[in-house]
Amino acid sequence: MVGGLLRGLAALPWPLLVMTGTGLGALAYALAVRPRHIARVNVGLCFPELSTAARERLVRRHFLAIGQNAFATLRLWWASKDELHRRVRIVAREPYDEALARGRNVILLAPHFLALEVGGLRISSLGPCISMYRAPASILEHALLARRTQYGATLWRHDAPLRSLIRSIREHKPFYYLPDLDPGDAEAVPAPFFGIPTPTLTALARIARLTDAVVLPCYTRKLPGAGGYELEIGPSLAPFPTDDALADATRMNAAIEQGIRRMPEQYLWTYKRFKRVHRDGRPLYD
Repeated sequence: MVGGLLRGLAALPWPLLVMTGTGLGALAYALAVRPRHIARVNVGLCFPELSTAARERLVRRHFLAIGQNAFATLRLWWASKDELHRRVRIVAREPYDEALARGRNVILLAPHFLALEVGGLRISSLGPCISMYRAPASILEHALLARRTQYGATLWRHDAPLRSLIRSIREHKPFYYLPDLDPGDAEAVPAPFFGIPTPTLTALARIARLTDAVVLPCYTRKLPGAGGYELEIGPSLAPFPTDDALADATRMNAAIEQGIRRMPEQYLWTYKRFKRVHRDGRPLYD
């Protein structure tokens, strides 16, 4: 039933989807008090050089982008492969093609931008790959997992044992890795993120070392208005990994920050990235 409703919405014309998503984003900005507060805290921490008014404009643009991406993602979930390739153009992929041509194992560093889902779908349409996910606890679970695997992608749950993941990467399946997650009880180091020492997972360096993989930043950006998306795969993080866990995490965070500064409204600011950071003994989101 839910899948049918989503598929029906996906059939709307692309300009109408974007317009509807923009309206939904504006409504969310007005009504979603807690997520708006989280976004304001995050933007204030990461862009202290901006005026209060400029930060608020960024937060509002972020909510509009959330709505636009939500509806555009629905469309692309059920689009033909031809439409997916037309709407989501890969504008830079030389490091990716070169690594595959040399027989290298590849990890794509895909930060939590709003178009993360779209980027993963586009990558999976190129050939067998591995996509990382958190188990979704919602009525959308079946539709989400089915859409993510429609081109043959293998899903690896973020808290599953590494053995199967390592084996798949060693079989030359690119891994679409989500790096900027809350570490929870996992191994982490206080790496700077926008100048703030932030608990950061060390898993990327460990996986890259175990699989002898090259790590390539992967950014997907929603274009303005009724435009589609652009996906860019950048040069490898090098040297990476090293014998210094903090240096590796710092290098990873720097790559994420570089992408954010290019499209700041499209990072997932409603996520508590600084959940485990305290100032004056108090959590930042109180």
